[in-house]
Amino acid sequence: MSEQHASPGDDAQPSSTKPAGRKPGKSASKSARSRAREFALQALYQVIVGKNEAADIDVFTRDLSGFHKADSAHYDALLYGCAEQALELDKLILPLLDRSMAEISPIERAAMWIGVFEMKHCLDVPWRVSLNECIELAKEFGGTDGHKYVNAVLEGLAPQLRPHEVQADRQAGRARA
Repeated sequence: MSEQHASPGDDAQPSSTKPAGRKPGKSASKSARSRAREFALQALYQVIVGKNEAADIDVFTRDLSGFHKADSAHYDALLYGCAEQALELDKLILPLLDRSMAEISPIERAAMWIGVFEMKHCLDVPWRVSLNECIELAKEFGGTDGHKYVNAVLEGLAPQLRPHEVQADRQAGRARA
C-alpha cells in the first residue's frame, strides 16, 4: 500500500528505493496518478486516431496489464472529461500552435488535452505537476521533440488557467517570470 499518500491530490513519487539498474521513471516507481495519466493517454489516442467512443475504449483499457495499479477515478476524469470537452480543449490549445491541429501528433494532442483538463478541472493537482507529468508522457510515448511542444503550449496556457498559482510560483522563484 505504498501508493497511498497523505492527501488525495498528492502526486509525489513513493519513497521506496528502486532496484539496482532500474532507471527513474520506470513503471515500478510511478504513482497511481501517473499510471492513470498513462492509461488515459493511450485511451485518448484511440479517441483521436480511431474515432472510438470513450466508453468502448474504457472497457478495453481496464483489461490492460497494470491498470489495477492506476488511480481509476483520475483515469475516468481524464478519459471522459477530455473526450467530452475535446472541442473546448482544442480551442484553448489552438492559439498557441504554429500549425494546424491536424499536424499535431495524436500523442502530443492527448498529452496537451490531459494537461489543459487537469489545469481547468483538477485543482488538487498543482499546475507544475500537471505540466511535468504531461511532458514526461510526451517524452515516453511521443516523437523526439514532442515534449518541447507540449511544454511550450501548457506553459503558455498555465497563466490563463491558473493565474494565482502561477503568479505565486513566479514570486517564489519556482516558475519563469
